[in-house]
Amino acid sequence: PFLCLSQERENKKKHKKKKNRDNLESSGSESDTVYPSNLLQKENADREEAQVRVSETFIWLDDLQTPTDSPFCIDRRADRANWEYKSLYRGDIARYKRKGGSCLGLDVRTQAVNWNDGGPEKKRVDKKPGRYFCPSTRQLLQSDSLPALPTLSEGNAVSSDTYIKLSACTDEQGSSTQAPVSWVNLLGIYDHGTSLWLEGKGQPEVKGDQQDVEAQRGSSTLLSAWVEEFNRKLWENPMDTQLWLDFVHFQVGLQRGKVSFDGEMKKMSLCAVLEKKLSIVDRAVESNPANVDLKLEKLRLCKELWEPTTLQKEWKKLVFIHPNSVPLWRKYLLFTQSHFSTFSVSKVNSVFGKCLSTLSAVQDGSMVSHPPLPGTQEDLLDIFLQQCHFLRQAGHTEKAVCLFQALLHFTFFNSDSVKDLPTRQQVDCFEPFWDSGEPRIGERGARGWKAWMLQQERGGWVIPPEPDEDDDEEQDDSEIKDKTWPKWKIWLDVEASREANHWLPWRPDKTKGQSEEDCEDPDRQVLFDDIGPSMIRVDRPDLQLQLILSFLQFLGLPGPSGRFSTTSSSNILLDDLAFLEEGPDPDVGHMTFLSDCRRQAGLCKAGEEFLQNVLQQTLPLVSVQDQAAITLCWLQYDKLKWKKRRLKSQGKRSKRLAKRLLKEPDNRGSLALWREYAHLEWLLGNLEEARKVFDTALGMGVTRGLNDPVLCNLCFLYAQLEVEQALNSGTIPTSKAVYILTKLAEGAAYTPFAGQIKPVAILKARKAYEQALLSLSTGSNAEAPKKLHRMSSLVGCFGLFQYLTVGIDAADDALSLLPFSASLWHLYLQAENRYHSAGRAHRFFHSVAKKTNSVVPYISFPTAEKQSHLPGEALPAMPNNGLSNRIRCLFENATATEHGAHCPLLWRMYLNFMVNGIFYKALQAVPWVKGLYMDAVQLFPERVQEFLDLMTEKELRLRVPMEEVDILLEA
Repeated sequence: PFLCLSQERENKKKHKKKKNRDNLESSGSESDTVYPSNLLQKENADREEAQVRVSETFIWLDDLQTPTDSPFCIDRRADRANWEYKSLYRGDIARYKRKGGSCLGLDVRTQAVNWNDGGPEKKRVDKKPGRYFCPSTRQLLQSDSLPALPTLSEGNAVSSDTYIKLSACTDEQGSSTQAPVSWVNLLGIYDHGTSLWLEGKGQPEVKGDQQDVEAQRGSSTLLSAWVEEFNRKLWENPMDTQLWLDFVHFQVGLQRGKVSFDGEMKKMSLCAVLEKKLSIVDRAVESNPANVDLKLEKLRLCKELWEPTTLQKEWKKLVFIHPNSVPLWRKYLLFTQSHFSTFSVSKVNSVFGKCLSTLSAVQDGSMVSHPPLPGTQEDLLDIFLQQCHFLRQAGHTEKAVCLFQALLHFTFFNSDSVKDLPTRQQVDCFEPFWDSGEPRIGERGARGWKAWMLQQERGGWVIPPEPDEDDDEEQDDSEIKDKTWPKWKIWLDVEASREANHWLPWRPDKTKGQSEEDCEDPDRQVLFDDIGPSMIRVDRPDLQLQLILSFLQFLGLPGPSGRFSTTSSSNILLDDLAFLEEGPDPDVGHMTFLSDCRRQAGLCKAGEEFLQNVLQQTLPLVSVQDQAAITLCWLQYDKLKWKKRRLKSQGKRSKRLAKRLLKEPDNRGSLALWREYAHLEWLLGNLEEARKVFDTALGMGVTRGLNDPVLCNLCFLYAQLEVEQALNSGTIPTSKAVYILTKLAEGAAYTPFAGQIKPVAILKARKAYEQALLSLSTGSNAEAPKKLHRMSSLVGCFGLFQYLTVGIDAADDALSLLPFSASLWHLYLQAENRYHSAGRAHRFFHSVAKKTNSVVPYISFPTAEKQSHLPGEALPAMPNNGLSNRIRCLFENATATEHGAHCPLLWRMYLNFMVNGIFYKALQAVPWVKGLYMDAVQLFPERVQEFLDLMTEKELRLRVPMEEVDILLEA
């Protein structure tokens, strides 16, 4: 059609030229005579114009009245599609076949057309040398072989000299070795590459390509050698489990050397590597079908490939095949607890019960198919404590308290008639006592399961009515403090208030005629089905003491740390910043927010009475030595309450309690009680009296030396208080503290400080500390808990001694031995802030974080960084440049590790720091922590209903629904 249109235009032009020429001829003639030929030409012209007008309208070919030479239509309207699209529609483009290579209208002598369609011309880009992040350079850095050197021209050689040599003069070289002379190299002193650069030219690309090829060839050869070595070793020893796991982890490094920087290519490579690792693990499981570690690795890899239901079935199948493997049960519990899509509190609680009942059957021999493994009894108590803290973190404190009460009755008040029965049968006999309504541990009048069974055989007893004036719960008429507050703030306040007052389980008071229907909140009632499967047997005296101390710490009493056998368990329990100051366990009934550090001192009135009853009822159950540990916790709790309240009456009560405990004959030689009494006098401001108490205690037990951890703790506290007092008064804190730590290392008779320290004594003390630490580090693993307790106190003394005598650098070595001690990190960061050296602190932190599985460094260091940049400081300890990015990287690295990925406190701190974009990421790791939802309500108040619905869906404890808040506002 395009050719036809151009032909029509040419015809029109010829017609117009001919018509103009005729007009000129006619006008040029002087006569007006009309000839017949002129009439014929006019008739032909009219006919052609009619054809043109006809061709401008669409008409069917069959409707033409007269045949024409050009049956087509001319459309003069613009096509809007040409404005909207980049090219014409393919259906509108005419198809044709070209014949010949010429083109009409071109001069064949001077013009020509190239009909070859070569596409768009590519711009020639000069290849630049690769940077450090290029794939070829990364392969060179990751390879252990020598890097491929660039190809040198003839006459040049590689020299190891530290300076650049110039080439010899022209006269010395001779005419045969003269460099090429050009306008940029008149003297001939430049090499070939420099001359090309001065001329504006580049090196040939062949050499650079050859270098990359050689580098890739060398790296590929090395990787192939490693793979070949792994295959050879696995072929020779297919039972080596660790070698299989190393080969699986090696695939990550293999993928890093070959992956591209393109995002899509990288994702595809990661999937390919994951499938390859899975195939290796399958081969390893075929060779080692009874190995649990390989199966755990397979489930870890399949977490990103399988559906949640399939993954859940595989976990159940695996624990069914290996019911006596405690590490497997721990992994399964962590999976059910942290898998957000399938998580709910009831499901996780049932899995805990299934785990404890199964391991109990293995421990007492009921499950004859699988023998108990070493350490099963300690692991049973550890998992039980983990379940109690899981319920506390989810808000179900009533169930956690009932679990402790039930296990204490099941352990200390077991009847002689059922002691020889299996654990499950003992639980069946225990259920009637639990449902009988008899007082339990912590309640007034508690007699125990054994006494109840004996009395039942005699006909039972009648509980006398007790006065009810103290039993009534103190509850304000109005739980809302200020109705002008926003609704979300009112909900937070009421929820926290009920958390503090209603954490004890509710039971109907039969003396008042109450029944189960009288309970306003049914979740406060705990049924036996919720706690029965978790009952275990605790027979060893040390584990029984650990159970009592764990319950007291659960209620808020300070106590020894390191109670859990695995670091991952202790990391999961950290959910409150109070552990940095008071210990690793926050007490029940206190809902804290990281953005609001205010904390209630002690428990409510009913809680304090409950705690006193527990202390009085559990003391007669243990030996005299263990009673000292319980009374120590009692005294520490009173001291902690005074530190929070700062009430003079509370201080007097705590002092009377300490004196009363020390007057008992069994406690007069307890250095731990003397330590707490001296510290209490120091806090009350009686410094001289406190020093006398400290000196008296040291005179009694300093001869025990560094082998006594209690004595080390006493000396460490005494020296620390002296250092702080000296710093507050503006003097140099060396003499008194160094003297105390030196006398501890000597192990000789102690005399009060006289003002002089011999340098030889300091050297001998340092040598004694080093030998004591060496003996602890080379001991056997069987006494690991005792060694850890001794090392924690010894490292503190040695670190403070090194800081006072040598400096902060020497104290770093001591802290690196005990990186999970929050108190030592607190002291170290306080001392480091005085030096205003941020780089040293950063380097030390990163070196320690790489070697430990504890999250304490990751928690302590960001907290110190934020505190060191508080507004108003004249000279911050660390520079502000990139502070937010540095802290964010610390949190990212901490939550990416295996031991920090499920730490609630890390995620709460990260959420409070970043605010945006972290909440749902944290839910994927710690969906059971109620405090995380509370922080989110405070940070995003407009989404409070969304968070409450999510808590209800996951079955977290919700004490005040939003509908009840509306009712309270209307009341």
